[in-house]
Amino acid sequence: MTAYLIRRLLLVVPTLWAIVTINFLIIQVAPGGPVDQMIANMQGQTASLLDRMTGNNQSDTLSGSDADSGGADSGSGNRTGDSAYRGARGLTEEDIAAIEARFGFDKPLHERYFTMLWDYLRFDFGDSLFRGRSVVDLIVERMPVSISLGLWSTLIIYLVSIPLGIRKAVKHSTRFDVWTSSVIFAANAIPSFLFAILLIILFAGGNYFDWFPLRGLVSTNWDELSLWGKIVDYFWHMVLPVTALVIGGFASLTMLTKNSFLDEIHKQYVMTARAKGCTERRILYGHVFRNGMLIIIAGFPAAFISIFFSGALLIETIFSLDGLGLLGFESTLQRDYPVMFSTLYVFTLLGLIMGIVSDLTYTLVDPRIDFEAR
Repeated sequence: MTAYLIRRLLLVVPTLWAIVTINFLIIQVAPGGPVDQMIANMQGQTASLLDRMTGNNQSDTLSGSDADSGGADSGSGNRTGDSAYRGARGLTEEDIAAIEARFGFDKPLHERYFTMLWDYLRFDFGDSLFRGRSVVDLIVERMPVSISLGLWSTLIIYLVSIPLGIRKAVKHSTRFDVWTSSVIFAANAIPSFLFAILLIILFAGGNYFDWFPLRGLVSTNWDELSLWGKIVDYFWHMVLPVTALVIGGFASLTMLTKNSFLDEIHKQYVMTARAKGCTERRILYGHVFRNGMLIIIAGFPAAFISIFFSGALLIETIFSLDGLGLLGFESTLQRDYPVMFSTLYVFTLLGLIMGIVSDLTYTLVDPRIDFEAR
């Protein structure tokens, strides 16, 4: 197993390099980069300022003119001034060169690429282009929110779906199987963001009850609370967003567990165990469980990463939670390349590591699996 783990860890490097390289090249040819964003912002601010100045001058001219001068002449003068202003609107070549130098786009493409690779090898992600802060500080600041949402959502989904799926397999085609399937599929049809809004209306001071806070991970007086008070306050804030996240997450895992166990229950070794006089509980948890859980364990990394990073974007927005999903989305809109590539790098690295952890869990659940021999 040691040799297999070493090979998998070595494969992480070229895989990570390929993903970062492909995304770097795609981003470079995409329009609307940070330089374009900054130029547009500066031109917009200049246009707004000059428009206000032009409007004030026009008002002064109209108020100071006598009735004989005529409104048409004043309007004509304003149009001439506005035309001259619009012709002069824009930035000089020196201004644009300064913006490019600020964002590092004055360097050749290959130089920027190799600099990025060297920095990422040292986990030096630089500073955000628009937030004026270190990317590492931004990620560390947003990490507790994403960990909280991903960890508790995944834990609740697995703790409910696996026992429920096993029970449905044992009670296949009974009333219990039918009505539980109806409930989980109905819940799966409700979008998480819509359910989050419903929870706010019902329980966060919308129209009915004011039981839970509407925003933030903790209260404003967090530092003043005792240890027990901090724990209660933290989970008090987590109730609504985690509930909104998990409502639609039971269906797929529950049915996957049910079908996996149904397939195992009808195999020959189960009939042999029954013929030997083993109890149903012993057969289910002593023989079927290990084989039935393999496919479920295989999907754990993808499920965790999905909820951890991307699945909570709308929930973070609705409940004003500054997590990594919202950070990545905002950075993409702003073309904040250091934050974009850093979050991509971290997400990909964690995903690859979770894949290795999944293989290790395979061997723990079923010792017969030997990846090294394969």
